[in-house]
Amino acid sequence: MRESKLLILALVLVALLGPGEIPARGASAPDQMVGIHSSRVMSQSLPWMAQEAGLFKKYNLDFNLVFISSSSIVTAALLGGDAEMTVTGGVGNVNAYVRGSTDVVFIGAIKNVMTQTIVAGGNIKRPEDLKGKRIGVSRIGGNSHYFTVQALRKYNMDPNRDVSFMQTGGDPETFAALMSGSLEVANLTPPTDALAISRGYHYVIYGPDLKIPYAATAFVTKRSVIAKRPQVVGNFMRAMAETAKIMHTDREFVYKVLGKYLRITDRSVLDSAYNAEIKALEPRLAIKTEALQAILDEVAQTDPRAKKVKPQELIDSRYLDEMDKSGFMDQLWGKKKEL
Repeated sequence: MRESKLLILALVLVALLGPGEIPARGASAPDQMVGIHSSRVMSQSLPWMAQEAGLFKKYNLDFNLVFISSSSIVTAALLGGDAEMTVTGGVGNVNAYVRGSTDVVFIGAIKNVMTQTIVAGGNIKRPEDLKGKRIGVSRIGGNSHYFTVQALRKYNMDPNRDVSFMQTGGDPETFAALMSGSLEVANLTPPTDALAISRGYHYVIYGPDLKIPYAATAFVTKRSVIAKRPQVVGNFMRAMAETAKIMHTDREFVYKVLGKYLRITDRSVLDSAYNAEIKALEPRLAIKTEALQAILDEVAQTDPRAKKVKPQELIDSRYLDEMDKSGFMDQLWGKKKEL
């Protein structure tokens, strides 16, 4: 009798789920989550590394990462419900918040300063040589454009008058345009900038030296997503915390993943990029208020509403706080956090 009931139950499951979809006894199906990243660069490679290291599987996540160039478009996709998590620059999200989309929220960061560079060839060697030139950026309004504007201002140039911009769609596309001669000047991010240097180009403005505050790479989701799936978002952040540890301590694994996804295998290029970029990456995924304030200050120049927004309003630190208070971070790093 008992066996007959089990057989009937099995047949019902087949009818409802279809062949091959019956969950294993005692196992739960992984939680699905769609994420978007806005640039194919080292600082946004953590989801790739988590996938290759098996960390999504460890935290019972089926994470699907999609590439969409430009943080503003990524933000629109997030708000539209096309994704639940984004790994992107801050300007699109800050703009959306200022305009009333207060559902967006920063829950952690990978990079709080800008590390882009301006690269060129020939006789373009000093910042003042950029006057009258066309500079390739991924997107107008994105990270690369923002950095170029800020960098030019530091050298007393007007980005609206002294240069023009060409949108390419992404770092690899900017590099390709530079190599083909379609561009004289390019904004590039590690490791693509190191690749350009290896091909005979040179730095005109080296971004890491400027230390421009900016939420360059952050984890951004929606408050409504956290309310509906707090545990899933928490598991994602734990996976990212473990991946950040790998990023800072296992150079060979980082090179292997970057080689696979970016098709860059030149050891000297990877060394140069890693050595420059790792100094700017947050080991404990801290999101810094000054990085968001810098964006608010820029947005306020065209939208006065930004002056009324405090950077703390944009942050939900519950997952970072929990990982600190529970000892997860200390256990991960094998030491107490330095004060």
